[in-house]
Amino acid sequence: MNKRRRFFFSREAKKTLEDGVPEPRLEDGADEKPGRLVFAARTDVGRVRLNNQDALIECGALLGVADGMGGHKGGEVASDETRQALIASAEGKTPSEDALREAVLSANKKVYDHSVEEQSLSGMGTTCTLAWFGEKEVYLAQVGDSRCYLLRGGELRQVTQDHSMVAELVRSGMLTEEDAARHPMRNIITRAVGTDEELEVDTLTLPRRRGDRWLLCSDGLYGMLTPQELKKLLQEEKDADACADRLMESALEAGGRDNVSLIVADDREVSE
Repeated sequence: MNKRRRFFFSREAKKTLEDGVPEPRLEDGADEKPGRLVFAARTDVGRVRLNNQDALIECGALLGVADGMGGHKGGEVASDETRQALIASAEGKTPSEDALREAVLSANKKVYDHSVEEQSLSGMGTTCTLAWFGEKEVYLAQVGDSRCYLLRGGELRQVTQDHSMVAELVRSGMLTEEDAARHPMRNIITRAVGTDEELEVDTLTLPRRRGDRWLLCSDGLYGMLTPQELKKLLQEEKDADACADRLMESALEAGGRDNVSLIVADDREVSE
């Protein structure tokens, strides 16, 4: 029961993270200074899949989720090789958009070259959603349909855009968000790390703020919970570990139809 996804690679109307993603508002009187980064990461095979093709990226202040796809063990290989390449590229470097983009492109080359060299891995690939926390800013990179959310000032906002067929239809006005969530082709993604020799990586820079809570996750999480449920869980649990546990438990209780991976990252008070 390996995870398989068909690909529909669109070369038209590609969008960046900035399109339609206004900066989340601060609450009145909120402290604009960044705090101390604390995070909790979880991954689970789920209730249906036999193997876990997700990988968590944890390298200092670089955090991310890679959701692999491909027959046999291709998905596991793609996500793990992406994780390794990203860590190797990021170690010892100062966070920046350019450095993050280059790290993803390096991972793409490694996965693509391996798929060409080994026939059994042909067509393997992975999503990749990253947040690299600098001193005052957060640098984001996006490929595929894993997601990054930001809870700031009581508002939860998806700050990455999905690279999927239904997401493009939603952005063009041809589908509603509700229709997209039930669409039979919702798992067809339009970009992935490793499936093509060339890759377009979306990047974005947002300011860090004390009190922010970030969520990076695979579709195994957000596909099982509504935005309202995500927001409620992120708001209720103040501790990152407890929040990560409740998110995972909720996704599994809702059916756990896919691998589930998530990272909850908080900008806390320095004294906490």
